[in-house]
Amino acid sequence: MLFLWSLRRTAFYSDPLLERYIQLAGSVLAFTFAANALVRFRGMHDRISLILAFGFGLAGLIEMGANLAPNITGAAHAVPLSWMVSRTLLAVLLVAALLVERSLPLSREPNREIAWALLIVGVISYLTSVAFFAVPAAPRIYPHSIVPRPWDLLPAAIYLAATIGFWKRLKHVDSALDRALFLSALVNVACHVTMSQSSAHFDAASGAAQCLETVGYAIVLAGALLDNARLFDQVSRLAISDPLTGLSNYRRLLEVMETELQRAQRTNRGFAVVLLDLDGLKKINDNHGHLVGSQALKRLANVLRMHCRGMDTAARYGGDEFALVLPEAEEAVAVQVTHRIRKRLLEDGHEPRISVSAGVAVYPRDGLTIEKLLNSADGALYAMKANRNGERGEGVRNPRGVQGAGEWQAQGKENLRLLR
Repeated sequence: MLFLWSLRRTAFYSDPLLERYIQLAGSVLAFTFAANALVRFRGMHDRISLILAFGFGLAGLIEMGANLAPNITGAAHAVPLSWMVSRTLLAVLLVAALLVERSLPLSREPNREIAWALLIVGVISYLTSVAFFAVPAAPRIYPHSIVPRPWDLLPAAIYLAATIGFWKRLKHVDSALDRALFLSALVNVACHVTMSQSSAHFDAASGAAQCLETVGYAIVLAGALLDNARLFDQVSRLAISDPLTGLSNYRRLLEVMETELQRAQRTNRGFAVVLLDLDGLKKINDNHGHLVGSQALKRLANVLRMHCRGMDTAARYGGDEFALVLPEAEEAVAVQVTHRIRKRLLEDGHEPRISVSAGVAVYPRDGLTIEKLLNSADGALYAMKANRNGERGEGVRNPRGVQGAGEWQAQGKENLRLLR
């Protein structure tokens, strides 16, 4: 209230041309957000984005059209109808977006939804315009009244309803865009309460309200851009990760191996690839159900994630097979890592107990290409599975035979006990 009182008392009047530039900047921000919201709808099919796209786009179009008129001074005693129509229309559409999102959040037919949204926005726009243009005289400004522009309290009340709605929505859906919509609606409440204290065009209250309007547009656009960045990062992670285990997927595995091949060729330092196969997954599924089988895959993935080096890459190779890429690792290191993983699986304390078979391939000894390395490790893996009973589950195969767990000796010597 003290701020509003100080605005009423100041003799400051803004430059009409500067105020026009501020309004045009707000219109550009509104158009930009509308474009972002429309793209978001095409990707996520959420109806709230579609209605917001048309709402902000139409509000920006009305305000830009009014600002491009030749006369920029206007009548000092009347409220511009373009301001009232655009601001009230946007407030109504914000509330409408909340109501639609609550009852019908997602769209199944985006193209048809766009047509229906255009129809709904068009009807609301028409009714809002008729409500103002049907008034015999333009809304007046009462310079000596406690509230010189009482008409601005109407959109302020609607924006307040939108603010409450978006605040309640944050309890269920919390993102940068949702928080920005809440803050933007709150800023628009302040915008119209401030404008209600404007005694004449271009006075201090009017200039402050125009700045708040632009700030409201900037906030919602910033929220949309931040949320788009989050969604892009999420999509990028999904593109290279396995949805069940969260490890890298086959596509990411090939990218990492290609990188390691190029690095090894430059530095003449090899790397190891380990393929692991979860033993008896079909039996687990048959005896305990597929949910338990999926949990078994996740248990193995967690062990791979927690007990590998930070520079290693764990990936789901396909089905019940997993892969490890160990940069700058010899066969002995790969065998040690594999036995550590098998030991952690046996000690994880969950039922049913699970184990893995493994095959190791080393660059450049077992292959110079991704295909040959994977084939070598795969052949070693299935050779181990074929001889599993004879090895009693304690060996790790490589293309030349079976290697046991072994022990690391002092002074950096790596000695492994061969199980034949």
